Amino acid sequence: MLDWASTVDHKKIGILYMLTALVFFVIGGLEALAMRIQLSRPNNTFLGPETYNQLFTMHGTTMIFLVGMPLLIGLAIYLVPLMIGARDMAFPRLNAFGYWLIPFGGLLIYFSFFATGASTAGWFSYPPLSLRNYTLGNGPFGNVGGVDYWSIGLLIVGVGSVASAINLIATILLLRAPGMGFGRMPLFCWLIFVTAALILIAIPALNAALVMLFFDRRFGTAFFDPTGGGSPLLWQNFFWIFGHPEVYILILPAFAIISEVIPVFARKPIYGYEFVAGSGVSIGLFGLFVWAHHMFAAGLSQGVTIWFGAASMLIAVPTGVKIFNWIGTLWGGSLRFRTPLLFALAFILQFTVGGLSGIVFATIALDWQLTDTYFVVAHLHYVLFGGTVFAVFAGTYYWFPKFTGRMLSERLGRWHLWLAVIGLNATFFVQHMLGVMGMPRRVYTYGDFPGWALANGISTVGAVILGSSIVVFLWNMYVSLRHGDIAGDNPWDAWTLEWATTSPPQPENFDTVPPVLGRRPLYELTAQRESANRRQSVGRGQEIVL
Repeated sequence: MLDWASTVDHKKIGILYMLTALVFFVIGGLEALAMRIQLSRPNNTFLGPETYNQLFTMHGTTMIFLVGMPLLIGLAIYLVPLMIGARDMAFPRLNAFGYWLIPFGGLLIYFSFFATGASTAGWFSYPPLSLRNYTLGNGPFGNVGGVDYWSIGLLIVGVGSVASAINLIATILLLRAPGMGFGRMPLFCWLIFVTAALILIAIPALNAALVMLFFDRRFGTAFFDPTGGGSPLLWQNFFWIFGHPEVYILILPAFAIISEVIPVFARKPIYGYEFVAGSGVSIGLFGLFVWAHHMFAAGLSQGVTIWFGAASMLIAVPTGVKIFNWIGTLWGGSLRFRTPLLFALAFILQFTVGGLSGIVFATIALDWQLTDTYFVVAHLHYVLFGGTVFAVFAGTYYWFPKFTGRMLSERLGRWHLWLAVIGLNATFFVQHMLGVMGMPRRVYTYGDFPGWALANGISTVGAVILGSSIVVFLWNMYVSLRHGDIAGDNPWDAWTLEWATTSPPQPENFDTVPPVLGRRPLYELTAQRESANRRQSVGRGQEIVL
């Protein structure tokens, strides 16, 4: 335990990130199930309004800040040094510092449940709702409220994320193996580089807003308080300057995973390497200029609204390019339908549904009609669960042998896949219809309006199925860690450098880093050796003839 607590090894820190995210994922999932039970029928009393709003706030906060980001950052911290042939991260101690801030900030946020009651202002914490002091004075810690714990905890988590982003950028820029220029770097590293740059730009905006919110609540300033001359819209601008790039912070690593998995199981190089890398950079740039499409209903001027609507449509182009790149890679390939590929295919389908529903919100008139309805909830979860989480499942089944030296069960993996696909679509597809029928989000109950009870009942059953898929996944990991087949160093016959070392990797990663001769270094090294062997065989044959 002391070794893990004091480690600066990037592999152990990456595993700590992922285990921490897994614990919070289970907690956030239980919060979601509790809310779905409450919404399973009209006028239900399973949860009171105060409890529901606390769970709603903590579920969103947990899944975005304590699951999505730590999980993907941890995966990047584990894999990037291995993929570029480095011994460790550029700043090992900063790496450990960045990790320990995540559980500390998360525990501080959850401590509010026991101290004063968790925030009920939503994971977005819009003023003036988040400025109200209705949670003050309820516990042994004086007049500190749930929003205070929330803002300070998120500030700590944000500092840790920025530290990790700096480390990833420095590692990719400075520690690549000889011969690995940017044109030969794995697409995973390309897209993680863009993600880290987005974190450096977006998270400080949120951190600044959190400090201002805390000062408004505790020290009498009025950045966001309209009664003191402040503006609630200022918070919305700060929050969504972070919030929309955050979508791409969560989805670009998913694109990176899929771009590594599909070529290996199609037995083909990625179709359009340059386009995948270039479109990732384009998404990062455009993602910084579309934040106000979350604010179309806030009364923006016509010119501003048209600009952000057009920008929101434009960003769909580089995103769509990747879909065609993956399909082009699959087309004509020698497909091996193992669990990582199956989850990658499910990702393409689910993410496409989420992406198309996102285009709806770029259409201003439709956004006005559907904003703050369950259509938004459906879109968000298709992108982040059907997209990010499905990609993480694909990556877990792909890299689990490298992490542990053992294979995950294919049989349990397929049960996990089908339960997850059925559960996701049963839970969230009907919520598109609920949104069109006018059901508002962020409500703890609803009246018995036509069709609402049936759709919500289906959604709750789907959530239970989705939760059961996670149980199968956790059981698969537990059983495979104890009794799984021994993986070997490269069970998938993959091409990138992490498969050139032992499984799990040795402390210094490599005895000798293989030469990087192209974009698929292990494939090209094998081809070079086979060519040399053929030349030697031909030479020996000529000697025998002579």
